[in-house]
Formats: sequence, C-alpha cells, structure tokens
Amino acid sequence: MGTWLKSRELADHISETIIRRVNEWKHQGVQPAIATILVQGDPASEYYAKAKEKLARKLGVQYHLMVFPAEISEEQLMEIVEVLNNDKNIHGIMLELPMPKHISVNKLSNTISPVKDVDGISAVNKLACLTGETGLYPATPQSCVRILQHYGYPLQGKHVVLVGRGETVGRPLMQLLLRENATVTVCHSHTTDLAGHIAKADILITAAGRKGLISPAMVHPSLVVIDAGINETEDGITGDVDRDVFEAVEAVTPVPGGVGTLTTVLLFENVLKAMELQHITGGEPHEHI
Repeated sequence: MGTWLKSRELADHISETIIRRVNEWKHQGVQPAIATILVQGDPASEYYAKAKEKLARKLGVQYHLMVFPAEISEEQLMEIVEVLNNDKNIHGIMLELPMPKHISVNKLSNTISPVKDVDGISAVNKLACLTGETGLYPATPQSCVRILQHYGYPLQGKHVVLVGRGETVGRPLMQLLLRENATVTVCHSHTTDLAGHIAKADILITAAGRKGLISPAMVHPSLVVIDAGINETEDGITGDVDRDVFEAVEAVTPVPGGVGTLTTVLLFENVLKAMELQHITGGEPHEHI
C-alpha cells in the first residue's frame, strides 16, 4: 500500500508566509490586489473563480472578479486587459479558462503585461520558464515539483515520465524538471507502449486530462506518482490516475487534495512575486521582465 502525498500541510505553510508578506505590503500602504476575468458559459470556471475569491479573502489579497457575458468580443476583453495593465492598484491579472471559441486565449494572454501575468501564460513568461530567467512561472508545474520536494523525493538523476505536453502544464513542467537535473521522458497521445515507459520510471507525472488513463497494471511498487490531471465527472473531480493505483505504488497525490490544492495557493504567491517585479520596474506596464 502506498502513501497519499496530500498537499494541505504545505499549502497552509505557504499561506502563512503569504499572509505575512501581504501584511508587510499593507504596512507600506499597498494593498495587494488581483483581477480575474471570467466570461460566462462554463459553470466549472465560475466555481473555480469563487474558490479563488474565498482564498484571497483568507490571505488578505483584494480580489476583483470581473464577470462578462458570453457574447463579449475579443476586442472588448483586450481593452479591459489594457485598463488593468495600466491600473497600478491591480498587481495580478488572471484569465479564467476556458474562454468562448470566438476569443483567442493566445492573443488575450499576450495582451497581459508580463509583470502582472500571474498564470505565466504570456509569451514572455513562457520564454522565461524555458530559459530559466526571472519571470512568472505557471502554478501547476510549480506545484508538482514542490510536492515532490516537500515529501523528500529529489529529482536530480531520477527518471521522470511526464504524460502530457500541453501548453499550461506539460511543456513548462518539462523545463522545470530538466532544471532540477531529472531525466525526462515526455509521453503523449501518439506514444506507443505507455506502460513500457512507466515501467522504467522513478517518478510518474500525469497531466493529460483523461480519467482512468493510468491503471494499477501499468505501475510498479517503487513508483512515485503526481497526478495533475483534472477531469469533471458526475461524481466530482478526478485525476488521470485510477484510485486503485494507490495500492500498487510507493506514493501518489490524491485528487482532490493534491496538486490542485497547492496550485491555487501558488497563484497568490505569484501575485507577490509580480509585485516585486513591478516594484523593480517602477510598475510600468509592458516592461520586460
């Protein structure tokens, strides 16, 4: 039987640090603040936006939830982002995904000032994550690495099989793993013999968004599993890993209670990092990081 790699303890510890730093900013006369842009039409997005709002209150961060009708145009949203870029009282900007099909997430994300892009989805921050330069890195990849570090699983010299090569998790996570000196095998929808790759892994990280993708028959007793998959089902949120895998591996993150729990906290840690970057650059919008 394995061990559950729950992230609540780590998330609470980081939250305490965030609260302390938020209070330090307040004592300097600055109220940390974040704006989330939500376009109506996806009930799950509305749920996640409200969950972030609840956490923001706990952390002392001012949270502006900006809700727009589904028919809002791409041009209107870009104008709204520009207003937020130029508002020195807003320190972070988030897009609640998915967006309606008529809106280009790529165009919208690249409208966000890099020093306010707390989701790390702009081209400037993607490049920073790739090169290791200063920037705002996406929270979910950071969450995967920090859970492993918290539980004493070093990445250096380990063979990590990463399932998923998406823009928001898989690709940036690959870069973070390489910088930790792991040996990384990236598997995806065209990979043959996924089980064969997993058999050679010390650590398995899944971010494919496919319920039940990893079964007990595909794993081995010394494997450590990080499940970053999010799948909405009638029974609630589930990951990519079959729950019975717990019995067949050394350790695995639960869903919920694992990667996602820490990810939300790290978004607010990114807000504080964004504030530091804005302070360094004088708070000017579109200043290069």
